Amino acid sequence: TMRTIDQAPLAELLGRFGLELLKVESDHPIPGSFWGAPEAGLINNQLFVGAETPLHSILHEACHYICMDEKRRQALHTNAGGDYAEEDAVCYLQILIAEFLSDAGTHELCQEMDAWMPGVTRFG
Repeated sequence: TMRTIDQAPLAELLGRFGLELLKVESDHPIPGSFWGAPEAGLINNQLFVGAETPLHSILHEACHYICMDEKRRQALHTNAGGDYAEEDAVCYLQILIAEFLSDAGTHELCQEMDAWMPGVTRFG
């Protein structure tokens, strides 16, 4: 979760792609969250997270932003949209990007992604 990872490297990594990481207080809803709290929210180039937001959610929404063109980014609010090919690319890219964070990695992220969908082992 956001509370358990080193936030500075994450913010720096996301900043390379033009994303701004914004923390939301625990007692507030997460703006732009498609699934609702604790999942990350995305509005334009701002990625909103709470203390309990899972890393896979943060990276997933970030990777949607990375994969979309500027026209979609300008209208981005809550639903990243995209087709099945983009969703596949986003899932794979978030696994790759996890390797750039010292307190994450491919294996750990895949386990987290599998846990998000109980009964369905897809990534681990």
